[in-house]
Amino acid sequence: MKKLNFFTYLIITALLFTSCGETGESNEPGEKIQNTEVTTETDQQDQQVDRVLTQEERNALTPDDVVAEFRKGNTRFIQDSLTLRDRQNRITQTSEAQNPKGMVLSCIDSRVPVEEIFDQGLGDLFIGRIAGNFADTEMLGSMEYATKVAGSKVLVVLGHKNCGAVKSAIEKVELGNITALLNHIEPAIEMTDGFPEDQRNIKNEEYVNAVIKNNVRHTIEEMREKSPIISEMESSGDIKILGAFYDVSNGTVEFL
Repeated sequence: MKKLNFFTYLIITALLFTSCGETGESNEPGEKIQNTEVTTETDQQDQQVDRVLTQEERNALTPDDVVAEFRKGNTRFIQDSLTLRDRQNRITQTSEAQNPKGMVLSCIDSRVPVEEIFDQGLGDLFIGRIAGNFADTEMLGSMEYATKVAGSKVLVVLGHKNCGAVKSAIEKVELGNITALLNHIEPAIEMTDGFPEDQRNIKNEEYVNAVIKNNVRHTIEEMREKSPIISEMESSGDIKILGAFYDVSNGTVEFL
């Protein structure tokens, strides 16, 4: 009986060893080759799709084309499916010239990564950032350069939920140069009516969001009023100006 058990043990062990060996030989190398092929094909597709636009390609875009791409890009951002990009290749392609399709004026807030929000890469956008996303003389000059000189098709003023600059303006904070900065947001507070006095504070999220959106609208009004270049380009259809509100809690962009 003992001999039989020992003999049976030897047979089972041999079968198991043979089976494992066959599995390792037939599947493991095949998986490695297949994965390599898929990765290579995907990389090739990404390299074909993701590249910096030439000046001719950018010039052929309409403002509506760019806005549509921004919308699609934000959808990809929300779905966590951002385009894979060869950044080193983009650095090389843009080293001598740039052809951004648009400019975004946003707040300095670290929760607002502008390029990622719209799924754009190096060389695709001009970005202007200042707390409270308002347009002073220098920012207007930057916008005029982006559009009239460099050929961008769209200007987006991007406000965002829980904006500290807007909340500080509502609270009438006075501190160093911050005081002068917050004065630019005061008109948006004055524009925001329909709220009882006891609800016009930073504890009321609906009120704060209304001021944030009105701050975007006021900035656009000032762009048109203080920059004949931008106003003329918009009137002729060469560019489109859009206001937008970014929700830091879920990544969505609402165009106003």
